[in-house]
Amino acid sequence: MTVTVVGSIAFDAVQTPHGGRERMLGGAAVHFSLAASFFDEIRVVGPVGDDFGDEEYAVLHGRRVNTDDIEHVTGGKTFFWSGVYHENMNARDTLETELNVFETFDPKLSQQSKDADVVFLANILPELQLNVRKQCERATFVALDSMDLWINIAKDALIAAISEVDCVILNDSEVELFTGEREVVAGARKIMQHGPQAMVVKLGKYGAALVTPDDSFWVPAFPVDVVADPTGAGDSFAGGFVGCIAAHGGDASFDVLKLAMAYGTAIASYNVEEFGTERVARLTGAEIVERVEELQRITSFETLEVALKA
Repeated sequence: MTVTVVGSIAFDAVQTPHGGRERMLGGAAVHFSLAASFFDEIRVVGPVGDDFGDEEYAVLHGRRVNTDDIEHVTGGKTFFWSGVYHENMNARDTLETELNVFETFDPKLSQQSKDADVVFLANILPELQLNVRKQCERATFVALDSMDLWINIAKDALIAAISEVDCVILNDSEVELFTGEREVVAGARKIMQHGPQAMVVKLGKYGAALVTPDDSFWVPAFPVDVVADPTGAGDSFAGGFVGCIAAHGGDASFDVLKLAMAYGTAIASYNVEEFGTERVARLTGAEIVERVEELQRITSFETLEVALKA
């Protein structure tokens, strides 16, 4: 199957308790593409400026990501973000955001990208997400990510986009902001009333939850020795999650969704071990499988008989 992702391509500057980088490849579409590339053919759609060159393309081509629909804006500069992570690594301060070519981004999809079987609408303006969704008429599974900004200033448009997709991926604070519900499952199911049949709620260092109308499934974050840089972890998770579904022919049954949660978690755990795309760019399929199997081992147990006192 073919997967199309539409979203940001960026340069990031980050500082964490474990070091920093002044300029590294990033953006939701990049992190998603690298992760999803382990499962199927990936086509990435997003804008870049003159500062995006052979070195950056090589990272994507190294994972066989199709970059034909990357729009090079002559005379422009690529989206840039910089931030500092706190000691707990679960909170960060944005220092600078330069939208540059991303400010006027109007996705232009080739026919091949429109014909994708699976689509991921990364965090962009909800009106653009809806426009892309309507162009991808053949897609059998479509997932959408968003952020607090759009919930605050474009909620009606976001609801319209959500109503056209199969799965929504948000973090727990975004779910609460969207619904007013403090409990994950209640909030997720309220969002699903707009149409999606599944929700993934990212819980940061605590893992993620899969919620459907009738069930839920919870996966902890994989325990790594060092979290060097969390940037892009959520999009790497999404790439593993959506990619696994694509590898199963777009099947969004509960069993496949649960497996996809494990693969997303495994790839995200590698992402945070180094800065930016450094670790995932050289990741192997065998390493992913090894971590999925270890995740299964550390989360399973036998229901042995226990003598409880009345």
